[in-house]
Amino acid sequence: MNPSPTAPASATPYGTLPPASPLPQRRPVSLPRLQQLRESGEKITMLTAYDATFAAVADAAGVECLLVGDSLGMVCQGLPSTVGVTLETMRYHTESVSRGLHRVQGTAWLIADLPHGSYAESREQALRSACQLMQAGAHMVKLEGGGWTAPTVKFLVERGIPVCAHLGLTPQTVHALGGYRVQGKTEAAARTLKQHAHELQDAGATMLVLEMVPAWLSAELTSELHHCHTIGIGAGKGTAGQVLVLHDMLGINLGKIPKFVHNFMQDAGNVKAAIEAYVQAVKSDTFPDDKLHAW
Repeated sequence: MNPSPTAPASATPYGTLPPASPLPQRRPVSLPRLQQLRESGEKITMLTAYDATFAAVADAAGVECLLVGDSLGMVCQGLPSTVGVTLETMRYHTESVSRGLHRVQGTAWLIADLPHGSYAESREQALRSACQLMQAGAHMVKLEGGGWTAPTVKFLVERGIPVCAHLGLTPQTVHALGGYRVQGKTEAAARTLKQHAHELQDAGATMLVLEMVPAWLSAELTSELHHCHTIGIGAGKGTAGQVLVLHDMLGINLGKIPKFVHNFMQDAGNVKAAIEAYVQAVKSDTFPDDKLHAW
């Protein structure tokens, strides 16, 4: 691929500005590309994104996957949890992020959350909801939970919709879980989580977010799931990749920042540099720190 041409220098009332740097060129991220990263042992990087500008910056910084998470309910809307986020809101933000990537010829893989109440009623409801997000620009949809979700995942995948699953702490069911608690700590709970993970892989899920589960359990699952890439958040470094909420890793949060989050902004001069530092830390396996995941 030929590099993008460098823009010429331009004159302004404050003097002549240097030419703009060319946009970084890399291979578009796809399911085969993610599989290649996994097979080569290179960690997959993911961040949340909710608008066009931050999406473009994260893409330019080298993040492979952007997640339009329903965490936007808490980050952008100030809601107490993700439960109040609607499908209409998710579509709006997915469109915004997608536009940001198209504006800069972005290459990141775009995932969008199916929000609470948009896929539990029936497989047909899940398909209708997923189609809205795919039409808005998503490459993949994400849904939470195990057991009952496997047939829904199979139904979507058979109809050409890539699916990312989500186990462990599932924020949409936080009230049923008794709060933001670590999952899979007991032998029985770990066994159930493993069973659900294998069922989801068998159903066709090609990515699996593991949130706030013991590091040993995440590492075991990663070694067992060969066609489903594990993405950890508060789950140790033994996963195939990592994800963080963008605002958390920039040190801006309306609530308490989880202990497993590192503030990459504190040593960076700007947002892009902070995201580049996050990418480098994940790729070099220096983030996360398993000492903070001794659940």
